[in-house]
Amino acid sequence: MKKLFSASILAAGLALGSIAHAATPPPLLNVSYDVMRDFYKDYNAAFQKHWEAEHGNKLNVQMSFGGSSKQARSVIDGLPADVITMNMATDINALADNGQLVPQNWVTRLPDNSAPFTSATVFIVRKGNPKALKDWPDLLKDGVQVIVPNPKTSGNGRYTFLSAWGYVLKNGGDETKAKEFVGKLFKQAPVLDTGGRAATTTFMTNQIGDVLVTFENEAEMIAREFGRDQFEVIYPSVSAEAEPPVTVVDKVVDKKGTRATAEEYLKYLWSPEGQEIAAKNYLRPRDKAVLAKYDDRFPKVDFLSVEKTFGDWRDVQKKYFNDGGVFDQIYNGQ
Repeated sequence: MKKLFSASILAAGLALGSIAHAATPPPLLNVSYDVMRDFYKDYNAAFQKHWEAEHGNKLNVQMSFGGSSKQARSVIDGLPADVITMNMATDINALADNGQLVPQNWVTRLPDNSAPFTSATVFIVRKGNPKALKDWPDLLKDGVQVIVPNPKTSGNGRYTFLSAWGYVLKNGGDETKAKEFVGKLFKQAPVLDTGGRAATTTFMTNQIGDVLVTFENEAEMIAREFGRDQFEVIYPSVSAEAEPPVTVVDKVVDKKGTRATAEEYLKYLWSPEGQEIAAKNYLRPRDKAVLAKYDDRFPKVDFLSVEKTFGDWRDVQKKYFNDGGVFDQIYNGQ
């Protein structure tokens, strides 16, 4: 009887242990773009604390970073992302158009076109701004080397392209003038890295170039890594408004059974804590109260709406950045 009782206790203990283990959710994989490392380091820690308080177990969040278009291609090719957090809609549209990994209407499933914050394009110049670079035309001066990632593989590069193009249009130029202007701008680039973080390495570590064109939140990451006395930040007169969107990857979460976890992870980006973490990482929060609280770190910018200026993101991608598109034409001298 004693042995039977002990065996029953052991069996019950094993069963409870099995239930507890089963209650622990599988790891969540967030595939993101490479200038978001610091933000998601802070955000994931906060969300994991929130998750444990709400659910009583721990959640393992895994990250993958790289050039945004390369990351989207990796997911299309089979990288099992539960969520994908990109810097422009074209890279998530690619998941809908290739393999139907997300529905065509993915952008409508979360607030603000599924973009929890925004960002501006800025110039990072050497201390003292020796080349006196203040606005887009200055980047075309003889001898100025511009460091910018490849628009074919990087959303950062595409926003640079669209911001420069938009500058010409806002100053009375037409498509022909814009094509000539942007073509010369990219000819000033001694190298086209695949992503924003690689471009930062080229500029800061390898000391190549006179100006790095990047997002304003990357400027803060550079300051933390290299020191604030190493560069200056210049806001050009025109910037395409970056709206970095997020979505669950439906085919993956439904297969893995992680939809509820993935949806909660993304929705928390709009929470007061998520918005605070965005602001602290120099991403412009959607929450107006949080934005006002951090108003001193976000200069007023003459934002250009990509869709109002250029049309639907799918049309933008096809016209400017697909193989044989405008970027290929101007970069290859066609």
